Amino acid sequence: MSLPSMTRSSISLAAASLLAAACSFGPNGNPPAMPEPAHYGADPLPTQTVPAQGVTQQFVVGAKAVPQWWRTFQSDDLNALVDEGLRNSPTLAAADKNLTAAREQLRAQIGSNMLPSIDAGGQVTRQRALGIPQAGPNTFLYNVFVGQLQAQYTFDIFGAARLANAALASRVNVQAYQFDAARRALAANIVTAAISAAMLDAQVQTTERLVALANDQARDTQRRYELGAVPHSDLLNAQQSAASLAASLPAARQQLLTTRHALAVLLGRTPDQAPPPLDLALLHVPEQVPVSVPSDLLQARPDIEAADATLKAAAAEVGVATAQMFPSLTLNASMGQGGFSWPVAVSGAGAIWSLGASLTQPIFRGGALFAQRRAAVASYEASVSQYKQTVLAAFQNVADTLAALEHDTQSLDASNIAAQTAQRSFDETSARYRLGAVPVTAARASEQQYRNARLDEIRYTGARLNDTAALFQAMGNPPVDDAHAASASTGAATAAQ
Repeated sequence: MSLPSMTRSSISLAAASLLAAACSFGPNGNPPAMPEPAHYGADPLPTQTVPAQGVTQQFVVGAKAVPQWWRTFQSDDLNALVDEGLRNSPTLAAADKNLTAAREQLRAQIGSNMLPSIDAGGQVTRQRALGIPQAGPNTFLYNVFVGQLQAQYTFDIFGAARLANAALASRVNVQAYQFDAARRALAANIVTAAISAAMLDAQVQTTERLVALANDQARDTQRRYELGAVPHSDLLNAQQSAASLAASLPAARQQLLTTRHALAVLLGRTPDQAPPPLDLALLHVPEQVPVSVPSDLLQARPDIEAADATLKAAAAEVGVATAQMFPSLTLNASMGQGGFSWPVAVSGAGAIWSLGASLTQPIFRGGALFAQRRAAVASYEASVSQYKQTVLAAFQNVADTLAALEHDTQSLDASNIAAQTAQRSFDETSARYRLGAVPVTAARASEQQYRNARLDEIRYTGARLNDTAALFQAMGNPPVDDAHAASASTGAATAAQ
């Protein structure tokens, strides 16, 4: 083998060794293995809920999450509210702009530390300087004309720049996943606020009827007391009951208004432009609800993906801290024209240039480089623990939501039976009152019993709707296409290359 061939082979081998060393400067950034439980909660997951209000919800294990899950509630008004909020929310718009800024910062960093820098400079000065001792006048006056191009490039031999770019790209990925999480949270908050407003509106209407019935009962008791038909204690009890119900009504109305105001702000409106409450009866729970297996959940939830990206960034930053302990090689070059007069500066005699290289090896920094690497390793280990905690919290979120949906559906079934029974009793009593078989007080008491049962049914109806929305939200999968995350991932790949 010829000497030039041996030299090229040696250089290639050395370059490959340096690249391998750079790749092993830090952890690989892969997330730790997590347990995959057979079921999320302490109790096995049932295949379906109990039937309530004629609907039995099926838990479809292993099914993919639904992107625009709010459309399964079959309400055009609800769909319009979510679309408006995703389109007009200032908070979401700010997060989008912050993500755009982070991507531009990534592009700026890649361009500054992976490509040469070239600058143009010019200088025109006139000055009086000291002359050479005993060789002429003490000072002399002269002009300087200089114009040149300067180039500089630092070779990324040990991968410090590449790893820094990969770390920043992963941080951009974190913001992209957080943006998707913000979109999902906004959609879920709009849905739950709309459901809560519909539920509170129905409760207020029912409570208003109960207050009217209690006032009627108090007036009848007043007349009967004046006739001597009932004791004074009965009148006081009737008045106390009517006043207690009336006292609960302002708080219910206040809660309804607060919910409507919050919904208006979520939509990007002022509170005075709050939408009217939806009709609770027109919101339908979906009969099939997807339940992702734990392994799929790790890839679907933005919070877990953000924790994974944070872990990769911390791993790259360990590599950056390690690479800073090794030499750095910088090449400098410049060329241009210069002279002590303008004609000389623009002529061939005024050509100037320079070419040089500098090699810097840290020797003593007071232990700063080692401390920085230990800090980066500690941050990486903290990111590993935070990833584990995020996954465990996601599992708990799904488990709690499944349990809440199951138990609130059981309560809804019982309250629905109670309300239906009370309604039949009220219908029969009303029919007997119209025939003159029972007094008006009996019909009024029967209606009060029905309205109270109806209040419980309304509360659990809203609870099941909100639990269903929370379960869809817990399953992950962004409500719109994940173009932001894909773009950020592309940036990360570019930085790594």
